Amino acid sequence: MHCPFCRHADSRVVDSRTSDDGASIRRRRQCPACNRRFTTIETASLSVVKRSGVTEPFSRDKIVSGVRKACQGRPVDEDDLALLAQRVEETIRSSGSAEIDANEIGLAILGPLRELDEVAYLRFASVYQAFESLDDFDAAITSLRAEHEQRAAARTATAGEQSSPEG
Repeated sequence: MHCPFCRHADSRVVDSRTSDDGASIRRRRQCPACNRRFTTIETASLSVVKRSGVTEPFSRDKIVSGVRKACQGRPVDEDDLALLAQRVEETIRSSGSAEIDANEIGLAILGPLRELDEVAYLRFASVYQAFESLDDFDAAITSLRAEHEQRAAARTATAGEQSSPEG
């Protein structure tokens, strides 16, 4: 790390602390040549490979803006969108890869968006997965209904177990 004051090619780390909920590291450094101190912030880079082959830096803001369109007119606020983008980023970073296909980001969005708002999920999935017919929508809706029925059956079973008398 070059000293920003005298351009000496080396520096010594004096202190390190995590910041941004562990997403980055703040380091205090000291130059051995001029003895001045400066701060650096280190983050792990994550690049997105677009369909065209172009690579660009990962951006939570792009996730939020894409999902916001699907959530238009739905009871979803900015905090919900920010949390969804954070979950997606955490999922992507947990893969350990420095480069990720844009398609994988879309897949990572689908699960949390489905939990957040099913109508927004259908809108996003219809564009992302390129629904071509009513049958595609019907299959997605059938899947959502089956999940609802399974959750309802699980809740009923759990409620039945809790209210059963012990012997």
